[in-house]
Amino acid sequence: MPEIEIRPATSSDLPELIAIDHNYSSDFVWQMEITAEDGQVNASFREVRLPRSVRVEYPRQPQSLADDWTKRSGVLVALLEDRPVGYTCLMLDIAPLTTWVTDLAVRPRLRRQGIGSSLTLAAQEWGAEHDSRYLVLEMQTKNHPAIKMAHKLGFDFCGYNDRYYANHDIGLFFAKSLR
Repeated sequence: MPEIEIRPATSSDLPELIAIDHNYSSDFVWQMEITAEDGQVNASFREVRLPRSVRVEYPRQPQSLADDWTKRSGVLVALLEDRPVGYTCLMLDIAPLTTWVTDLAVRPRLRRQGIGSSLTLAAQEWGAEHDSRYLVLEMQTKNHPAIKMAHKLGFDFCGYNDRYYANHDIGLFFAKSLR
């Protein structure tokens, strides 16, 4: 595979990035269970294999991403042979001393070839350059490929938010220290 170049996105990249199929397939889900008894509430997640693969809709509308990108602190694009093949959006003001990855997308035919990992590593560098101590990835409970990537890159589960996305999906958060 030719070398991947990662650089800040430009407005001329947006049409190709919006055109990426942001949806994905999954064979697993992180199923949440909440129990409450004796004044104690426990939330736990367990990985559950689904009876068949499911196609999962991306929690944000790609068409609205162009407007959202103007509100992001940074957008990095992955290029393969000078063509945009993936991107990640970064925010600095969600949590103190933290760079937050709000979006990460790669063209479907190029997934599982290290482009998402390369974008995440570039996000770590970007965060360190902006004095962040942590990088946080957010994802849906059904985004098993992203969960596996987060673990592979040394991220730890650090929390969740029920009904985090507009479609009411749970948001999972994975963090890594940048220092």
